[in-house]
Amino acid sequence: MALTFENTEKAFAHKSDADLAKAYRLFKTFSFPFLVNYGPKIANWAMTMGVPIKSLIKKTIFHQFCGGETIKESNQFAKELYNNRIGAILDYSVEGEGTAENLKKTFQELKRVIDEAANKPEYPFAVFKPSGIGLSSVLAAKSAKDDLSKEQQNQYEELVERIHFLCKHAHQNNVKLLIDAEETWIQDAVDEIVYNNAKEFNRDDIIVYNTIQLYRKGRIEEINKQLDLARKFGYKIGFKLVRGAYMEKEAKRAQQMNYPNPIHDTKADTDDDYNLALRICFENRDIVALMAGTHNEESSLLLAQLIENNNISKTDNRFWFAQLYGMSDHISFNLAHEGFNVAKYLPYGPVKEVLPYLSRRAQENSSVKGQSSRELSLIKQELNRRKALK
Repeated sequence: MALTFENTEKAFAHKSDADLAKAYRLFKTFSFPFLVNYGPKIANWAMTMGVPIKSLIKKTIFHQFCGGETIKESNQFAKELYNNRIGAILDYSVEGEGTAENLKKTFQELKRVIDEAANKPEYPFAVFKPSGIGLSSVLAAKSAKDDLSKEQQNQYEELVERIHFLCKHAHQNNVKLLIDAEETWIQDAVDEIVYNNAKEFNRDDIIVYNTIQLYRKGRIEEINKQLDLARKFGYKIGFKLVRGAYMEKEAKRAQQMNYPNPIHDTKADTDDDYNLALRICFENRDIVALMAGTHNEESSLLLAQLIENNNISKTDNRFWFAQLYGMSDHISFNLAHEGFNVAKYLPYGPVKEVLPYLSRRAQENSSVKGQSSRELSLIKQELNRRKALK
């Protein structure tokens, strides 16, 4: 097949030489452990103390990984992506402190995200994280099947109502809705809520997507279980497949609480399960819609080959690829150039409040085997290609 992720001309056609040079310098800084580990903390302290560094942050790491501080600011980047056949997924990346006020504020913002996505082809999905609109402690208690206090029960029911409202609102506006994954000790309660909404809203079209973290053991069995239930009760199911984001946290908690680590022992096991999950979802495409949320080239190529080899239209709305804004453009733009459905998560929110998100991006790019080494080599390759043409 013609698809390759080595074509830097296509991957970076939307970037000027200055943009690429700026990105190169930023990814280079991720090789300095002090900046990665303490930079966000120092930035947070400085902004709290009124030190005028917001402009610097906004022009550098924020500019690379975020669309803007508001939906309106992000629109220009969504349109730029759409001009390159890539959708944008507005991701309100503010991580509140779990106060009732913050949870309600996030819920109100998510309504606006769905409203913004309605009838706009540049926004093919909306997304939210359950812990952004409900207390993690309540979800943890529910997942553990603990007896909830009256207050906890009220808080749980409020979260159930909020998620139902968002799913119904998305259904009414024909907006596909991704519900992001949480830590293992919270996820069971989330799964129950999400699949109940899938039963209600995924009858004709697939609106509600649950997220499966394939670095967890036992997820293949979970996917098969949910497929059996969907067939039994006559609804469809949306899956977003990811590898996972809480590896260190999961391992640490398992050790502290003396239970088996729920994460696969090796990366190879994770990769095998991810690719197997892709195949299972593809084989059940009569009732499944799939988003491959991955920066892995092998997995992305696998799904592309499954689509092509089975003579399925590349624009079939059941199959999407997704990467984070500011990362893996060589995957996103080459897939889009070949005609596949591609979307980028486009985070937004006030600079100070998205610092935890930016910190994670720096952390995952910091290792020798991390994303930054691949990003750096591709950017350098493209700059050299352009230089040779001058």
